[in-house]
Amino acid sequence: MAANKQIAPGMTISLNQKLYRVESCVKVTVPKGTPFIKTKLRDLTNNEIIEKNFKPDQTVTDVSMVERRLEFLYLEGKDYLFLDIGNLEQILIPADIIGDRVNYLKEGVELKGSFYGDTIFAVELPQFLELMVSKTDMEKSEKEEKGTVKVAVLETGAKVEIPPFIEVGDIIKVDTKTDEYIQRV
Repeated sequence: MAANKQIAPGMTISLNQKLYRVESCVKVTVPKGTPFIKTKLRDLTNNEIIEKNFKPDQTVTDVSMVERRLEFLYLEGKDYLFLDIGNLEQILIPADIIGDRVNYLKEGVELKGSFYGDTIFAVELPQFLELMVSKTDMEKSEKEEKGTVKVAVLETGAKVEIPPFIEVGDIIKVDTKTDEYIQRV
């Protein structure tokens, strides 16, 4: 339990048997009345954002998520099979938790999974991955008026803009957060 004065962005709390991540919080003082803390909370089950106010003396349950290292194995039906590197158990993760990160999954990629008990709520890819270019298309870039860039399809299916000198079969480093080319490896 934590007093609401200790609520901070990034922490995970439990309300009404649901888990929420605090996105923002602001202390509000009013001329006549009791001050309160206004928060924006992200529901970890459906990614919906809600606003909730807390009284100064109200307590909330602080929940600690456990991060575990996972290695991607393969797609099984509509879900994704991972190996928990710590205890060597196989974990099936639903596609809605993986989301757009599926564009960077290939066998052997390690990522972090956030768990509460045995339930996974989020996965986080490494910021940089080295992937092979499997296809390229010449295309005018909106970013560069005087030059051209190619759009590359990587071995995982992700699409990124690359410089014209990159060819099919080259290994490139990609920023998975921004979907940008970094360098040729």
